[in-house]
Amino acid sequence: MAARMSSPLKTETSSLAAHTIAIKPLTPVIGAEIEGADLSKPLSNEQTAEIRAAFNAHSVLVFRDQKLTREDHKRFARLFGRLHVHPYHAKKATPVHANGDANAKPIDPEILVVKADAKSRYVAGEEWHADVTCDEEPPLGSMLYITKTPECGGGDTCFLSTIAAYEALSPAMKTFVEGLTAVHDGAKPYTGGYGTPPPEGGWPKTTHPVVIRHPDTLQRSLFVNRGFTTRINELNRKESAAVLEMLWRHIETHIEFQCRVRWTPDTLTFWDNRVTQHHAAWDYYPHERYGERVSIVGGRPQA
Repeated sequence: MAARMSSPLKTETSSLAAHTIAIKPLTPVIGAEIEGADLSKPLSNEQTAEIRAAFNAHSVLVFRDQKLTREDHKRFARLFGRLHVHPYHAKKATPVHANGDANAKPIDPEILVVKADAKSRYVAGEEWHADVTCDEEPPLGSMLYITKTPECGGGDTCFLSTIAAYEALSPAMKTFVEGLTAVHDGAKPYTGGYGTPPPEGGWPKTTHPVVIRHPDTLQRSLFVNRGFTTRINELNRKESAAVLEMLWRHIETHIEFQCRVRWTPDTLTFWDNRVTQHHAAWDYYPHERYGERVSIVGGRPQA
């Protein structure tokens, strides 16, 4: 049995006062629903500050009943930084229609369409991962806006706290992993998982610390994920594989690190990509789910 931990988020959560929004935690460790914010309109400085504080305290924020255009979506995201361009779009010079559908919206390089239906061979995010950690500057956060949910239900997204995962390690293991770095390679999911040919110049590939600090809260977080991480640089191949598998299982299998977001149409969920991982449940085939994701660049992760 794992040692019982105290939640690293409880202090901030219990003392968080908000006047322009209502904050309803999903669990004591991670996640909250936010009420009272209309993201289709510009937010006041006070409301933006309260949402930012809730983001740092809860890591995953859920906003329901939002009627957003793409520009509304991007305006909200830009409050937190420069928008990210996914490697899928980085090499595209001119807009094209998504998925060969002439009725689809034109591709916007700052928006990633997240869609699955009866024709899909796979869905994005079917295993625990953080977004695009192969980039030199991975997203600090992502905002997924779901407008169509399966008629049968399902399609939930599970999130976990990698702060809580780090805190649950033994003192000896914390000391061991804090000095390590790991390779994150876009070829692992995009070509190895999805069969997408690499763009000119190849997929991004970079090295990040295994343990990083959140720049605002200074909390430590485990920054390795099964989706992108391929090896630990300071270990030999067999040692690296064993340690990564141990860390992944530790991160992924503790339900006390997790929350679950049940989507309803017109829901936007904003997660902190530095201190969370997520897993999309594809339990609704052959029904359809449709959403669009905007991510925000946040600088290189720091040890």
